Amino acid sequence: MVRLDLVHVSFRFGMRHKTPARLPGRPRSFDVDQALDCAVHVFRQKGYEGASLSDLTGAMGINRPSLYAAFGDKQRLFRRVLDRYTGHMLDSLQQATQEKTARRFLEHLFGSAAELLTDPHNPPGCLTVTGALAGGDESEPIRRELICRREQVESLIAERLKRAKKEGELPAESKPADLARYVATVMQGMAVQASAGATRGQLERVGEIALSVWPGK
Repeated sequence: MVRLDLVHVSFRFGMRHKTPARLPGRPRSFDVDQALDCAVHVFRQKGYEGASLSDLTGAMGINRPSLYAAFGDKQRLFRRVLDRYTGHMLDSLQQATQEKTARRFLEHLFGSAAELLTDPHNPPGCLTVTGALAGGDESEPIRRELICRREQVESLIAERLKRAKKEGELPAESKPADLARYVATVMQGMAVQASAGATRGQLERVGEIALSVWPGK
């Protein structure tokens, strides 16, 4: 979402998955980070199940043996992609938490989400929201991991709102966890709308409406 491609910087996020050891022999002839960026694009466009190995190897500019040697199977590759994608999201979210007020924090979140979700250089929407909206039993581990990563974002938002309550920006009766879930729901809805063709301006207005009913100062 936020550099959220909200978004959002793994979401149990400190997780990093080990790359399988490379067999001795011919040195790797491609840039791993660049290949992962290409895989991010494919998974954002087609989702986890919709992205075939042919789609991935074609975009990454490698063959299947190279993909398996560098990343393991498709599920491991997707987790590496998530680590890279959500790492950027978390960096942006952490920057937003430095805003002086909760309202500025939310303006930052919603504004960045509207921009990044509709970036013309990338497929619309957010990988953590649309990556596995539909799928069979084989994609259940991926669906659970995406849920965990979204929960991590929600937890970080809640921590910033707890601070706002402590500093008197929010009413004493407010519940930061519930407000964080509201904010996360708005941003996830923005991601779905972007995937369906909503413009940046339309998403910015969604953020403005959400802020118009925000409690406190």
